Amino acid sequence: MTVHVPDSLTRARDASAYRGRYAPSPTGPLHAGSLLAALGSWVMARQAHGDWAIRIEDVDRLREVAGAAQGQLATLQAFGLQHDGPVLVQSTRDARYAAVIDDLLARGHAFVCHCSRADLAATNGRHLGVCRAGGTRIDPAIRLLVEPGTTVEFVDAIRGPQTQRVDVEVGDFVLRRADGFWAYQLAVVVDDGDQGITDVVRGADLLDSTARQILLQRMLGFPTPRYAHLPLLLDVDGRKLSKSAHAVPVDACDPMPALHAVWHALGQSKIDADAPSMFLERAIQDFEIARVPTHDIAIAASHNTAVTRGA
Repeated sequence: MTVHVPDSLTRARDASAYRGRYAPSPTGPLHAGSLLAALGSWVMARQAHGDWAIRIEDVDRLREVAGAAQGQLATLQAFGLQHDGPVLVQSTRDARYAAVIDDLLARGHAFVCHCSRADLAATNGRHLGVCRAGGTRIDPAIRLLVEPGTTVEFVDAIRGPQTQRVDVEVGDFVLRRADGFWAYQLAVVVDDGDQGITDVVRGADLLDSTARQILLQRMLGFPTPRYAHLPLLLDVDGRKLSKSAHAVPVDACDPMPALHAVWHALGQSKIDADAPSMFLERAIQDFEIARVPTHDIAIAASHNTAVTRGA
């Protein structure tokens, strides 16, 4: 089975009504990499005269930091990145996710999986259509059944044509984890569908997940958004900032240095502005997606001073 998503997508809803989103996880304050993703998705939505929603992705409650979501929202406000409509919080949507999984199970598109790490090791960590557990567990996972030969093709607005053989490269992937938490792949697809998201602009670390999400969208009858994956900011050791001990929060009291720096990291021409409102107004006019780098960007200075205090 090949799922081909052309660049000019056909949607049930009005394709001219652009609706983007930014979806941070509440695991800490916003750092430069977070700001780059937020600014990139915001400016593309505003340039298209569209809406920009915010969603708090807190399905992994073990990683949540108390107060982080409120801090992130306050920082976005300080940087002038206004959102449209109410903030959606994933932890309030358990019943919705459970109903979707029940539907997939009933239609034979998902199955209960009792496999342990040892069971998975026998197939290089990939499921191949059936549960191969050596026994039953009181906390089984639920996986999506990926048919043999499943290939997903799509065009990323920044990185170009993409193809993934999902059954070979991924296998039957998790929808509900063994610890009872909803998997990211399930929650993001259901939320994007329910929120009417037409354009997903996010970091390139999620490019590999896109084929899985498109496959699940097709099974659930959701339209497929357009995708654009922005470059990541890396520390001196090549790690994404969110996973780096060197990441420091952007300064909500002095937003201009960080705005200028992440705009530069997005490959855009310099903007002469000394206030967020003026900067963002110019950014909407000047942004060119063709200038966005297709490679990730290393920050040479320790503690990200080049980004948090201006390049």
